[in-house]
Amino acid sequence: MTLPPTPTPSPVIPSQTDSSVVFPIGWLLRHGASPVQYRALTSVARLSNPPARLVSLVYSYYPGPRLAISQQVDGIWNRSMLTVPVPGSKNFEGVGTISAFRRLLEWGWERDSPPMLSGRRILFRLLSEDNDPNFLFEFVADARVPELRSRGRLILREAAAAALAQAGYESDPRLRGCAQRIVRRVGDFLASPLAADPWVRIGNKHVLAPEASPPSIHLLRMLAYMPHFRSENLDFLGLLFDFLSRPLPRQESQQALGSHIVAQPHFVLGDQLATRNMVDGDVPSALNWLELVARLGFLRRNEHWERLFQRFLGERNRDAVWRPAKGVLHLPSESPDTWPVYPLDARAESNAVAAEVTMRLGVIARASGRAIELV
Repeated sequence: MTLPPTPTPSPVIPSQTDSSVVFPIGWLLRHGASPVQYRALTSVARLSNPPARLVSLVYSYYPGPRLAISQQVDGIWNRSMLTVPVPGSKNFEGVGTISAFRRLLEWGWERDSPPMLSGRRILFRLLSEDNDPNFLFEFVADARVPELRSRGRLILREAAAAALAQAGYESDPRLRGCAQRIVRRVGDFLASPLAADPWVRIGNKHVLAPEASPPSIHLLRMLAYMPHFRSENLDFLGLLFDFLSRPLPRQESQQALGSHIVAQPHFVLGDQLATRNMVDGDVPSALNWLELVARLGFLRRNEHWERLFQRFLGERNRDAVWRPAKGVLHLPSESPDTWPVYPLDARAESNAVAAEVTMRLGVIARASGRAIELV
């Protein structure tokens, strides 16, 4: 690929108080994989018409077609929705439909490409407000218990809404109607006294009360990609910001549903980056969180999150490239929610890690409203 000429990189990173962020587009075009290059040009540099050759490279980047051809004829991957591939998988064994759909979006695949068109049918069906056990997928074992059946459908409904929002369907009335119902339910919880103390004691455990409806990671992602909808729900956004900014509780995220106590790992019960160890222990998840709160308009309102982002920027070298520690060829993450966004570059090498994190920092900066200085 012929690279456009780029100016000589700035020898000094802007100060921590500078609102602009230097973005090394030239270095990324030389060292990033084609999806990383594409995201750098479209999501950060905001190039409206990326080179046709680069677009074709995105679709031919070998992990993408490999994932796409594993889709079944009905548009579903592996009869599941939220599962992620088994560790070390080379062919995405076990990946769920929503996880695969989101990964293709992150790679730069258009929503009108064949696998996305095929996959969106089931996602729109999942938005329906019902408890049909035929649409429980990996939650099918819970079909006989009404409370658990409702839980499974709710999780999949919110996750499908998030994926469709990311694909750009904000104006679709089916998505907007689903989003209104979700926001109404969670908003009632956030505005109630229960939000301050949602815990009840059952036996020797403190668990979430059955009527508690905290925000989920899927709700946050849905809102992150629905800017017009957010502007119509500013009161809710204020309640949500306050809830996300508070310290994480010590209790595990478990909830009493009927006679069952079930884990609710998708609930977000407070600040996901409360300590520096949480950032250093899982850099991809930290970046995923910072991108979400940046898209929501929360990053620059929260001093702690802003300081963490500034720390990432300050760790870049003189060419504005973030570098992993010596010998690190991959950044591990144990979060299933992070799998669709990292790694986009399949190479196990230092430059791949550096390019991907550098690109993601640019995405966060752009989403938070900072000026981007291309070098």
